[in-house]
Amino acid sequence: MFASSPKFFQAATQAEFLKGELDSLSIDSRGQLTIGAASELVYETAAPFLWSMIPAPDNAMWVGTGNEGKVFRIDSDGRGTLFFDAEELEAHALAPAPDSGLYVGTSPDGKVYKVDRRGIATTFFEPEEKYIWALASDARGELFVATGPKGNVYRVAPNGTGAKLYAAQATNVTAVAIEPGGRNIIIGTDSPGRVLSVDPQGKAFLLLDTPFEEVRSLRHDPKGVLYVAAVNGRTGSAPPPRADPGPSTSPAPAGAAEPSGGGTPTVSVSTEITGVVVDAGASSGSATSDRRTLKGGVFRIAPDGLWDKLWESRDDSPYDVAFDAQNRLVIATGNRGKLYRLEGEQLDPTLVATAGGQQVTSLWRDTRGRVYYATANPGRVYRLSADRASRGAYESEPRDAGMVSSWGAISWRGSVPSGSTIEVSTRSGNSATPNDTWSDWSAPYSALGGSPIVSPKARYLQWRVRLSGSDSPTLTSVSVAYLQRNLRPQVQSITVHPPGIVFQKPYSGGDPDLAGFDNQTTPERKLTNAAMNPGSGSSGPALGRKTYSKGLQTLVWRAADENEDELTFEVRYRREGETTWKVLRQGLIEPILVWDTTAVPNGTYIVRVLASDAPSNAGETALTGEMDSTIFEIDNAPPTITTQAPQMNSGRTTIALEVRDEHSPILKVEYSLDGVVWRPAFATDGMADSRAERFTVTVQGELGPRGLSIRAQDALNNVATAHVDAPARR
Repeated sequence: MFASSPKFFQAATQAEFLKGELDSLSIDSRGQLTIGAASELVYETAAPFLWSMIPAPDNAMWVGTGNEGKVFRIDSDGRGTLFFDAEELEAHALAPAPDSGLYVGTSPDGKVYKVDRRGIATTFFEPEEKYIWALASDARGELFVATGPKGNVYRVAPNGTGAKLYAAQATNVTAVAIEPGGRNIIIGTDSPGRVLSVDPQGKAFLLLDTPFEEVRSLRHDPKGVLYVAAVNGRTGSAPPPRADPGPSTSPAPAGAAEPSGGGTPTVSVSTEITGVVVDAGASSGSATSDRRTLKGGVFRIAPDGLWDKLWESRDDSPYDVAFDAQNRLVIATGNRGKLYRLEGEQLDPTLVATAGGQQVTSLWRDTRGRVYYATANPGRVYRLSADRASRGAYESEPRDAGMVSSWGAISWRGSVPSGSTIEVSTRSGNSATPNDTWSDWSAPYSALGGSPIVSPKARYLQWRVRLSGSDSPTLTSVSVAYLQRNLRPQVQSITVHPPGIVFQKPYSGGDPDLAGFDNQTTPERKLTNAAMNPGSGSSGPALGRKTYSKGLQTLVWRAADENEDELTFEVRYRREGETTWKVLRQGLIEPILVWDTTAVPNGTYIVRVLASDAPSNAGETALTGEMDSTIFEIDNAPPTITTQAPQMNSGRTTIALEVRDEHSPILKVEYSLDGVVWRPAFATDGMADSRAERFTVTVQGELGPRGLSIRAQDALNNVATAHVDAPARR
């Protein structure tokens, strides 16, 4: 049995499409899918991680790897050879050395090796720190070494003599770059993530205090503008919690340094295994971004020091940035291996490619303008082609209908030039992750405007699109209709308010009507409203202000429908001892009813509330849920008072009386000699708790000419009065 109100899965924005898996497709900022740039596999290593990549002579490149600390030289034709094999596990940092040589910074037990053009290595510099994260060499032959976990920067002369240039107030210095046309260096730090300019005398100037934990990359464009990639992440020592960890950049610090400016330090839980880190925490910085959810961001710093944030993401961590042949900024990310390009006047992000690895760790552009990228998990080098791929594919994330559902039509929008095709298929299953228990992919649907889905009824659905053609088609949106199995609505609770308690409707003007009560025109209702709100019709909360009106009984209930169907309600009642339910009200749309109980006999009652999803379902498929209330009393009759003749004794007058009520216990009895001051009378058995009680009233002296007034009230607020006259004088 299925509900009649369809629901829809839709994808039409970049953020929605990015939830799926892409192969050779591009998504621009407007959410348009087209065939993307082709990625060519240049070289594949046996190493799981490629950490660094820099140009080598003859348009070749050097690539540093882990977990065997090897460096490969890859020529322009994609032929790779082992260039250097360190004793340490990780070759995190590379920099060019004089005479076509190479500096290699390794970790742990950090060392800097100088490798000549023939691959012969010598130990060049050994700092005190355990990790070497970045290297940069300048035209004078000086080498700058960024280390951790003490966060120092060393300046090393061409002869290998080194000295500490700057001690950062950070756990690690993770990036270093030479300032164009100047003698300063730029460094990026971890814990906290900051960018500083350091002059030759070791004087630092803070350029940027990011809201992220770590600065990953520093790159200058041809105009001297600095671009900064920063991420949230920190290393640790526990086993990895998931199978797709991101690359490591920092050793497990004992505690993050508190940022200046009043930033709040945070504790980040993360893991490290052979140089792999996964972060589960937040950054500690001074900016106001949401540090709990952002994975990273990219900043731009102008030569005059003004900076702005260009890009940020809650899904992707930026590891490196570079520039393509048109000097557009390319961003390498993980943990799903995406490459973004910022373009246009607003620098909107376009997904240009998805890598063959979980993380894109490093970027490099050769002299011909071709962009290369290195990956981790697995360790490979790719070249981003200037040409489109011939085809591309997209798989949505499994979409959850919440319950077993019937699939309707799938439709999509876009443009298909001559000679190009868009093929859309679906599959379904009842596990959150597709596996061999799912159905096979359907044959492609042909109708652009909508085709009935042939995949079996299930809880989850996934759709796949394939684009092909030399002139790329464009997909702009996908819509899937589904119909949930109709589930019975539930009445979850019924509240029987005390008799006479009602609530005013929250109206902005006019009389404050009672919520749930249809008849608002009786004289009593008008008098009550006028007395409580003279000259005012002010609104109140959802049920308005609580008030009292005798004879009314307020019933409020809560109901829910898992299909989110529209509900209507029916209220029935019966008197205790009766077997037949009588309809009190039908077709209610609000879960509240005020019952005028003066129309029924006094007695003990119970109500039944029925919730129907008929407004959202065809007659034969509509379902009803119901619930019974607790019993409650209806009593609109006052008690009766029977008095005996006054008796004089020892200068006091005593009056015995009996109070009875047919349905409610006696609540209290009072008496008055003047009709103004009322005093309580007490039951002779010590407690007024039954429907028949005896009372004795004693007053000093004789009754005056006004006699004695008696007032009795039952538990349902019905009131009776009686009068005892003074005895006639003889």
